Amino acid sequence: MAEKKKTAPGDFAVNRRAYHDYAVLEKIECGIELRGTEVKVVRHGEASLAGAYGAVLGGQLYVVAMNIPVYTFGNRFNHKPQGNRRLLVHRRQIEQLRLKTEAKGLTLIPLRLYLKNGRIKLELGVCRGKALHDKRDALKQKALKRDMERM
Repeated sequence: MAEKKKTAPGDFAVNRRAYHDYAVLEKIECGIELRGTEVKVVRHGEASLAGAYGAVLGGQLYVVAMNIPVYTFGNRFNHKPQGNRRLLVHRRQIEQLRLKTEAKGLTLIPLRLYLKNGRIKLELGVCRGKALHDKRDALKQKALKRDMERM
């Protein structure tokens, strides 16, 4: 039997790299617009958030470069693996996110893809990039915390 990825129950994909590369300032829960075969692949746990980011395009919020592989049992109506997928949030929130990303130099990074009340949701983080010394400090703090718990 194939070994399952390390994710919490109910989580389909987690972007663990985002917490290493970015400081997460705020988290937003978004609905995601998926086609039928995309839903089947996500529920099977094959989606990947690596390299994906959020963007406001034409007044709508999208997740760009999120990889959802082609459904193996699909037919000619199968989906594109890497397309822009619309995120479902209030118009007021979209405007706030657009202003934050333009003015303050922040980035929208998808953190996890999960199931809530039978619907697939995406947790989007408003993030600021970490410098190399910040990453080193975070690793030192993590190691110190681990040592303290051992003792």
